[in-house]
Amino acid sequence: MNLRHSLYAYLGGAHLLFLGLTVTLFHQSPLLMLGLEAAVLLSFALGVRLVRRALEPLNYTRHFHDLLQDQHYAARLQHSGDPQLNELVQLFNTMLGALYQERLQLGEQQGLLDRLLEATPSAVIVFDFDGRISLLNASAQALLKRDDAKGQPLSACLPADADRDYPGLLAQLDALPLGDSQLLTDTDGRRYRGQRGHFYDRSFSRHFLLVEELTQELESSEKATYDKLIRVLAHEVNNTVAATGSVLDSLLYYRSQLAERDGEDFSTAIVAVKRRNVSLGEFIERFTRVVKMPAPELRPNAVRDIMDDILYLYREPCRSRGIRLAWQRCDDVPPIAMDRHLMEQALLNVVKNAMEAVEAGHADASAADKAIEFVLEAEADGVRLSVIDSGNLLGEVPARQLFTPFFTTKKGGQGIGLLFVREVLNRHGYTYRLAATGQGATRFDIWLPKSGS
Repeated sequence: MNLRHSLYAYLGGAHLLFLGLTVTLFHQSPLLMLGLEAAVLLSFALGVRLVRRALEPLNYTRHFHDLLQDQHYAARLQHSGDPQLNELVQLFNTMLGALYQERLQLGEQQGLLDRLLEATPSAVIVFDFDGRISLLNASAQALLKRDDAKGQPLSACLPADADRDYPGLLAQLDALPLGDSQLLTDTDGRRYRGQRGHFYDRSFSRHFLLVEELTQELESSEKATYDKLIRVLAHEVNNTVAATGSVLDSLLYYRSQLAERDGEDFSTAIVAVKRRNVSLGEFIERFTRVVKMPAPELRPNAVRDIMDDILYLYREPCRSRGIRLAWQRCDDVPPIAMDRHLMEQALLNVVKNAMEAVEAGHADASAADKAIEFVLEAEADGVRLSVIDSGNLLGEVPARQLFTPFFTTKKGGQGIGLLFVREVLNRHGYTYRLAATGQGATRFDIWLPKSGS
């Protein structure tokens, strides 16, 4: 029984008792009985009115509760004729107004946050209380490459063929400690800044990941660093080489003043030093070629003609090494805007590296296993040019080390070739990838624009 019914039951029971008592006075004093009965009825009517006024705030409270339950914060309670009750109504309306303004502000902030999340190039992944993905923006969706990521832990999004020795980006993000920020690398060599943080939702902690790709920024920083280093080295080495060469040429004039036997030894030593001096100059010149590379002059060029020239150029060196050099696939594609000289130099480096990789990787293999193949394939959004070799020297090399300045897998290598190739492709704006195929081969892919314009 609620409060209203209890009060009415109490009033009814008490006044019925009073009426019963007044009936006992009927024989002794009828007029007194009638007066008392009138007083009891009047008291009952007054009690009902007082109960209604006392319980009227409960009606407003119930209405206020219904508005909160339905989230109708813009609605207002009606005032009554009771000034004291109006104070309660005004309090409820003030609370509704404050809630409405707060909800409006939160909605605007949420709208701004949603737009920022979609506009930011950084990937944002938010987890629920159980560590499952509850929110991700467009960049995170592209990073995960899955449409059903919501509601699953990040570990469920890992590829089935993930390498334990060289974990991919998602595996590194999943293992990232709370509050830590690390530089991460994916299997294609792209570099990211990953950060795991947390926030409180209803007094419970929830985690989020912020992933920002730094490939271009880091490459620009690296380039500026080694440009400055190479310029300083080239200046010092060239000055030394020029002065040393001049002194060595002058020393040869003293050969006639020596005995014949001593003069011959003296001349041989000077020539050997001069040859080493020239080699040092050529060595530093190969580095400065990367720094002093001119801006590409783009003109329409047939990619097949460029690759055919390289094929004819390397056909005899490959034949002498027992390496098969041929086209695997060559689609008919339109001319593509590029700097032919720079691209030829870059592709010559790629094919030369492939030839040396095949020779080193198949030192004891039969000629049938040695191969370098070209692929020119028209795709939906461009053209893919590939150089595939059977050397497989990159099978144990992490992708993050490729295209690192001065990194090489060749004995005695200087790490200049791939540095030059990267610079040429970056200046053309071409996407590229160098990686082991997983089937005993290495593949260098370059994605070219489909149109020559």
